[in-house]
Amino acid sequence: MTINKRMTAEEAVKMIKSGDHIYVQGSTSIPEVLMAALAKRGNELKDVTVYSGFAVAKGESPICKPEFKDSFLVDSFFVNNSIRKWIAEGFGVTTPCFLGEVPSLFRDGYWKVDYAFINCSVPDKDGNVSYGVSADVAVSAVECAHKIIAQINPNMPFSYGDPVINISELTAYVEVDEPLVEVSTPSPSEEEIRIGNYIAEIIPDGATLQIGVGGIPNAVLRALKDHKHLGLHTEAMTDGVLPLIKAGIIDNSRKKIYPGKSVASLALGSNDLYKEMNYNKDMIFKDVAWTNDPFIIGQNPDVMAINSCLEIDLTGQICADSIGTQIYSGIGGQHDFVYGASRSKGGKSFLAMLSTTSKGGNKIKPVLSSGAGVVTTRFQAEYIVTEHGIANLKGKSLPQRAKALIKLAAPEFREELEKAACERFGYSFLRLK
Repeated sequence: MTINKRMTAEEAVKMIKSGDHIYVQGSTSIPEVLMAALAKRGNELKDVTVYSGFAVAKGESPICKPEFKDSFLVDSFFVNNSIRKWIAEGFGVTTPCFLGEVPSLFRDGYWKVDYAFINCSVPDKDGNVSYGVSADVAVSAVECAHKIIAQINPNMPFSYGDPVINISELTAYVEVDEPLVEVSTPSPSEEEIRIGNYIAEIIPDGATLQIGVGGIPNAVLRALKDHKHLGLHTEAMTDGVLPLIKAGIIDNSRKKIYPGKSVASLALGSNDLYKEMNYNKDMIFKDVAWTNDPFIIGQNPDVMAINSCLEIDLTGQICADSIGTQIYSGIGGQHDFVYGASRSKGGKSFLAMLSTTSKGGNKIKPVLSSGAGVVTTRFQAEYIVTEHGIANLKGKSLPQRAKALIKLAAPEFREELEKAACERFGYSFLRLK
């Protein structure tokens, strides 16, 4: 007997029972239609755990409402815009984990997955669908889920690699026509352009890039227009790499892992990027447990890991996930690529930020803010970059680090940082020229 798997979203979410555990796909592909239908059942359900990760949503999640506080427990390993307020108010929770190790939470049984909600392309001639922009954690969640409910969406690109499943393996699917969220490429400020130039000057031809998301990473990409034979092995693919790929600057010819292919775990950009990805065999998307494995990353030559941070102390401790005690994002893959770059022959890691906050506060501090989390340890921190310069902390003593970092701070904060360093390190700081 043939079972009809095609149904409405309302019919599909009727399968969910109180106490179930659901993984919701992230990146720019949150299955919004399924989530809206699930929210309509909020008053019928209790203690449904919803796993959420790195994503950009259209708005606040429909399940994050006070009347649903006992219906749904959001457990996030990377806080995104759809759930940030809900978690800050104490209704949801976060689980800290390196992004590359999140799949092991599913595969090793720490997290139960009854259902995976995913957003897929239309089937190819063999009946395969791709959950295109988001391989990352979705691959492991789908693998471990007892049942898979998908949105079949013509706006989802068909990407090659791990995020491919035959439609016969789906428990149910809902046909939708929902545009993916687009993430604009911000034009870098003058300060960000300076940061980009500092970093680009150190990147050699033939390097393998891992580029984060935002104004500073885009400034770095813009500054690489005269480089040659670059490779891409990254967590997030963004619009910023497209000009370099089309110009042949990123040709992946020097990579040892997937030579000739641009490799990522997820995509985060505009429709231009999604169209470029569609049935493009030169772009490969992989499980984040693989892309973020430092021992795989380190096999490529001259890995350049370029990431952002929120604040740093005078010893080189990096906070990138929280503002004080409030979790703002997550650990993500920063550590994975910092360590991976350290294992690469010729590899380097860069942690970049503007020296001050939007309100003029100092981001280089004597000690981290109370409650701030350390994502990258002072032992691992290498190149630190602000608009005021670049400093290599590798091999430097604590007083030497303080001296170098003070030069990267905004001028109005340097005197107080000097005083703090003198109090902390004494004569060993004063004797430095």
